[in-house]
Amino acid sequence: QVQVVEFGGGLVQVGESLRLSCTASGETFGEYAMAWFRQAPGKAREAVSCISRGGGNPYYLDFVKGRFTISRDNAKNTVYLQMESLKAEDTAMYYCAAKRVNIRSWCSAQEGHYNYWGQGTQVTVSS
Repeated sequence: QVQVVEFGGGLVQVGESLRLSCTASGETFGEYAMAWFRQAPGKAREAVSCISRGGGNPYYLDFVKGRFTISRDNAKNTVYLQMESLKAEDTAMYYCAAKRVNIRSWCSAQEGHYNYWGQGTQVTVSS
Protein backbone atom coordinates (compact mmCIF):
# COMPACT_ATOMS: atom_id res chain seq x y z
CA GLN A 1 0.00 0.00 0.00
CA VAL A 2 1.35 3.38 -1.01
CA GLN A 3 0.90 6.30 1.36
CA VAL A 4 0.91 9.71 -0.26
CA VAL A 5 1.39 12.83 1.86
CA GLU A 6 1.55 16.44 0.73
CA PHE A 7 3.40 19.27 2.46
CA GLY A 8 3.97 22.94 1.94
CA GLY A 9 0.62 24.62 1.49
CA GLY A 10 -0.11 27.94 3.08
CA LEU A 11 -1.26 31.51 2.73
CA VAL A 12 0.74 33.76 0.40
CA GLN A 13 0.26 37.05 -1.37
CA VAL A 14 -0.30 37.47 -5.10
CA GLY A 15 3.01 37.29 -6.90
CA GLU A 16 4.76 35.25 -4.25
CA SER A 17 6.09 31.71 -4.48
CA LEU A 18 5.43 28.44 -2.75
CA ARG A 19 6.84 24.94 -3.06
CA LEU A 20 4.71 21.89 -2.45
CA SER A 21 6.24 18.54 -1.64
CA CYS A 22 4.75 15.09 -1.83
CA THR A 23 6.19 11.90 -0.46
CA ALA A 24 5.07 8.41 -1.42
CA SER A 25 6.10 5.56 0.81
CA GLY A 26 5.67 1.83 0.85
CA GLU A 27 6.85 0.95 -2.64
CA THR A 28 9.61 1.79 -5.06
CA PHE A 29 8.98 5.45 -5.71
CA GLY A 30 10.85 5.38 -8.99
CA GLU A 31 8.24 3.04 -10.45
CA TYR A 32 5.47 5.59 -10.03
CA ALA A 33 4.20 8.35 -12.24
CA MET A 34 3.21 11.30 -10.09
CA ALA A 35 0.79 14.14 -10.53
CA TRP A 36 -0.57 17.25 -8.87
CA PHE A 37 -4.25 18.07 -9.03
CA ARG A 38 -6.17 20.92 -7.48
CA GLN A 39 -9.74 21.71 -6.59
CA ALA A 40 -11.09 25.15 -5.89
CA PRO A 41 -14.39 25.64 -4.03
CA GLY A 42 -17.32 24.96 -6.31
CA LYS A 43 -15.13 23.72 -9.13
CA ALA A 44 -14.13 20.34 -10.47
CA ARG A 45 -10.75 18.89 -9.68
CA GLU A 46 -8.22 19.59 -12.41
CA ALA A 47 -4.78 18.34 -13.26
CA VAL A 48 -2.05 20.89 -12.65
CA SER A 49 0.98 18.88 -13.64
CA CYS A 50 2.30 15.36 -13.94
CA ILE A 51 5.71 13.77 -14.24
CA SER A 52 6.72 10.38 -15.54
CA ARG A 53 8.99 7.86 -13.90
CA GLY A 54 11.81 9.16 -16.03
CA GLY A 55 11.05 12.80 -15.31
CA GLY A 56 10.98 13.95 -18.93
CA ASN A 57 8.27 15.88 -20.84
CA PRO A 58 6.07 16.81 -17.91
CA TYR A 59 2.50 17.99 -18.46
CA TYR A 60 1.28 21.40 -17.29
CA LEU A 61 -2.15 22.96 -17.20
CA ASP A 62 -2.08 25.91 -19.62
CA PHE A 63 -2.88 28.38 -16.85
CA VAL A 64 0.25 27.45 -14.91
CA LYS A 65 2.72 27.04 -17.76
CA GLY A 66 5.77 29.17 -17.21
CA ARG A 67 4.94 29.65 -13.53
CA PHE A 68 4.90 26.12 -12.07
CA THR A 69 7.62 23.50 -12.26
CA ILE A 70 7.27 19.87 -11.31
CA SER A 71 10.28 17.79 -10.39
CA ARG A 72 11.09 14.59 -8.55
CA ASP A 73 13.86 13.21 -6.41
CA ASN A 74 13.59 9.45 -6.43
CA ALA A 75 16.27 9.11 -3.78
CA LYS A 76 14.04 11.07 -1.41
CA ASN A 77 10.73 9.52 -2.57
CA THR A 78 9.52 13.05 -3.21
CA VAL A 79 7.89 15.03 -5.98
CA TYR A 80 7.83 18.81 -5.88
CA LEU A 81 5.68 21.53 -7.35
CA GLN A 82 7.45 24.87 -7.41
CA MET A 83 4.88 27.61 -7.87
CA GLU A 84 5.97 31.10 -8.87
CA SER A 85 4.06 34.32 -9.53
CA LEU A 86 1.03 32.96 -7.76
CA LYS A 87 -2.37 34.35 -8.66
CA ALA A 88 -5.58 34.48 -6.67
CA GLU A 89 -6.99 31.94 -9.13
CA ASP A 90 -4.40 29.42 -7.94
CA THR A 91 -6.21 29.20 -4.61
CA ALA A 92 -7.29 25.60 -4.16
CA MET A 93 -6.71 22.36 -2.31
CA TYR A 94 -3.76 20.69 -3.98
CA TYR A 95 -3.61 16.91 -4.17
CA CYS A 96 -0.76 14.61 -5.03
CA ALA A 97 -1.49 11.36 -6.86
CA ALA A 98 0.54 8.30 -7.79
CA LYS A 99 0.29 5.39 -10.16
CA ARG A 100 2.68 2.50 -10.62
CA VAL A 101 3.51 2.18 -14.31
CA ASN A 102 5.71 0.10 -16.57
CA ILE A 103 6.16 2.78 -19.21
CA ARG A 104 8.97 5.07 -18.18
CA SER A 105 7.67 8.07 -20.16
CA TRP A 106 4.01 7.90 -19.10
CA CYS A 107 2.03 10.33 -17.06
CA SER A 108 -1.58 11.42 -17.33
CA ALA A 109 -3.77 14.43 -16.60
CA GLN A 110 -6.78 12.20 -15.96
CA GLU A 111 -7.50 11.69 -12.30
CA GLY A 112 -9.08 8.30 -12.90
CA HIS A 113 -5.70 6.91 -13.91
CA TYR A 114 -4.20 7.35 -10.45
CA ASN A 115 -4.51 4.77 -7.73
CA TYR A 116 -3.15 6.60 -4.71
CA TRP A 117 -4.00 10.02 -3.41
CA GLY A 118 -2.96 12.24 -0.58
CA GLN A 119 -5.29 14.18 1.69
CA GLY A 120 -4.41 17.50 0.11
CA THR A 121 -2.73 20.69 1.18
CA GLN A 122 -4.44 24.07 1.02
CA VAL A 123 -2.93 26.88 -1.00
CA THR A 124 -4.50 30.30 -0.52
CA VAL A 125 -3.29 33.25 -2.56
CA SER A 126 -4.47 36.55 -1.17
CA SER A 127 -4.79 39.76 -3.11
